Amino acid sequence: MTTATATATSTATETARRRRLLPRWRDYGRPRELVVRYLLLLFVLGITVGPLVWQLLASLKSTGEDVFGANASLFPHEPTLRAYRAVFDQVPVATYIRNSMFVVVLSVGSQLLFSTTAGYMLSKPNWKGRKAVWVVLIASMMFPFESIMVSLFLSIRDLGLVDNLVGVWLPGFVGAINVLLMRAAFMAVPREIEDSAMLDGAGEWQRFRYLYLPSAWGAILVVTINTFISAWDDFLWPLIVLRSEEHMTLTLGLSRLQSSSFGYDQRVVMAGSVISVIPVLVLFVITQRWFYKGVSSGAVKL
Repeated sequence: MTTATATATSTATETARRRRLLPRWRDYGRPRELVVRYLLLLFVLGITVGPLVWQLLASLKSTGEDVFGANASLFPHEPTLRAYRAVFDQVPVATYIRNSMFVVVLSVGSQLLFSTTAGYMLSKPNWKGRKAVWVVLIASMMFPFESIMVSLFLSIRDLGLVDNLVGVWLPGFVGAINVLLMRAAFMAVPREIEDSAMLDGAGEWQRFRYLYLPSAWGAILVVTINTFISAWDDFLWPLIVLRSEEHMTLTLGLSRLQSSSFGYDQRVVMAGSVISVIPVLVLFVITQRWFYKGVSSGAVKL
């Protein structure tokens, strides 16, 4: 009898434990709220991912299928890679990719170098000129690029960097928003931890390298990804600066597919757009785990 009672009690305890581990509707809100939440998520997903999926499906259509119009279908009836082969046959994609990667590497490197060091200095209180620098950074974000691109082009021309990839990179070697982002990340480091490091004999560079940079890993990833996407997708400034085909970036070079000299084909244009997006998707897939982990893990590692 005692054994049976103990067994029943153990079974009841195990059942109660499993029920606690199982998700319950009230853990996620009421069913109506859950449905609305998922409908909104699907709506946002359709707006953001829908155009890319449509471009991919359109690029796989054969010559006899319509891309636009009343008779156009969403899915290709006879999927083919003819449009992608046409892209590589009509324009030097490898040259464009090499030029874009050159600009991206320079942009990411300079942004990380200057935004982290400038953000670190701005996070330090009570030094002369700190408020003035802060005001200048905030003011620089008020002016759109289109309002200063003429003066930028004149400066690049005077430097002899027209039709040069360095001229594409130079105006964006550091961004005010990235400096402010790194400043906010560094300010989250408790002052007491830095004081302890100073008492242990850590110098300025050691505190920056071993204390502040590891604590701002999430912000550094945000700066890296945003800079990569911005430099890779930039079209207007390369269009103004570059002249020759051998110096064109990928987004600028693929725009030539819309020229009548190549026999304008909507499927080929869609294939070029998909090719330009692939590196960004690869970067996100590779870094998403560290990106979300860095953002959610907090500021300081004790």
